[in-house]
Amino acid sequence: METPARADTLQSLERGLAVLQVFSTENPRLTLSEVARLAGITRATARRILLTLEHLGHVRADGRLFSLTPRVLSLGFAYLSSLNLWDIAQPLMEELVEQTHESCSAATLDLPDIVYVARVPTRRIMAISLGLGSRLPAHATSMGRVLLADLPDEELDAYLATGPFPAFTERTTVDPDDLRAVVTQVRGQGWSMVDQELETGLRSISAPIRGSDGRTVAALNIAAAAPRVGLDDLRDHFLPLMLVTAEQISLAFTRSGKR
Repeated sequence: METPARADTLQSLERGLAVLQVFSTENPRLTLSEVARLAGITRATARRILLTLEHLGHVRADGRLFSLTPRVLSLGFAYLSSLNLWDIAQPLMEELVEQTHESCSAATLDLPDIVYVARVPTRRIMAISLGLGSRLPAHATSMGRVLLADLPDEELDAYLATGPFPAFTERTTVDPDDLRAVVTQVRGQGWSMVDQELETGLRSISAPIRGSDGRTVAALNIAAAAPRVGLDDLRDHFLPLMLVTAEQISLAFTRSGKR
């Protein structure tokens, strides 16, 4: 028998969301068979879901190929609007960018990734183009490690059990035990610094943004090019400024009652 919690879920909605999630940068246009395979559902089910999504305006069909439409963004912006992080954080993040002349971002956790919810760029320093909704692997990012540090032990254990993790450079921490040690250090010091683990030539430093209940609701970071900003500069000059900004955003969250 299904557990009560499982019995209360709507399988058709689960499958519909699974279909939306199979589209990506690597798979922007898919056939019916490809959607069914990637979502782990039958062709008949995939067809009904795609036709429903097309009727709602979230998917378009071009011959045999299906692709998402801009209307899908409304789902993500509904989350951003409910979080209200951007309205609260934007002026403070812009001030931090003025002080450091480096890009500043905020992200939340959606394992195994982080998801960007706010960003104030300065110059292009990454090969990856980032915007709201962009996803990066939690294990190789400073924001990811700040967010992992706030997880309950059992949730962190479950995540680490999925390792070893992908290596993006020769510096990437891929061993679960090594990553656990890094996250433990972040828990103790309250911030994280990553040196060229996601991309060669990229360094970043992050701190938690906390809600009114004291839990981490997002992570704030500064990213800089390694040839231009040394580790000592990142820690001694940028970190204090970022910690102040993170505290200011957290205080604004507390005053607004955000959790």
